[in-house]
Amino acid sequence: MSSTVFKSLTDTTFDSVEGYRQAHEKADSPQLKQALQKRCSERENTLRQMNAELERQGDELVTKGTLTGEAHQMWQSITSAFEDNDEAAAERVEEGEDYIKNKFEEALQSDQLEASERSVVQQVFNEICEGERFGDLIAKQYD
Repeated sequence: MSSTVFKSLTDTTFDSVEGYRQAHEKADSPQLKQALQKRCSERENTLRQMNAELERQGDELVTKGTLTGEAHQMWQSITSAFEDNDEAAAERVEEGEDYIKNKFEEALQSDQLEASERSVVQQVFNEICEGERFGDLIAKQYD
């Protein structure tokens, strides 16, 4: 059985994939749409790697959002921000990415991950950091 920390990271990753998907649908600017789509694919890849670890452990895959989690709430606010404009949405994406990066960092610093989980989290951490840089970049671009 996977650790609660790993499961929680996988839930947050799933929520961020959904967030990107919805953000992509709601964005106005073609460049922003394209950038969000690219990040969505990269984050889906991260989710696949994390789900593969859950499967290896004989655990249930994460195939739906938490609906209650902080990350879910955060990504919901991102998609509703698009009703204001791309700028507001870009700021929310930045917040969402800061949140997920901190969560992954805390997990890596804790001793609550099994060795195999830690190795997966380290592998996907680069993508998570790219997401965080992407968030900063679009927040500046649409400021």
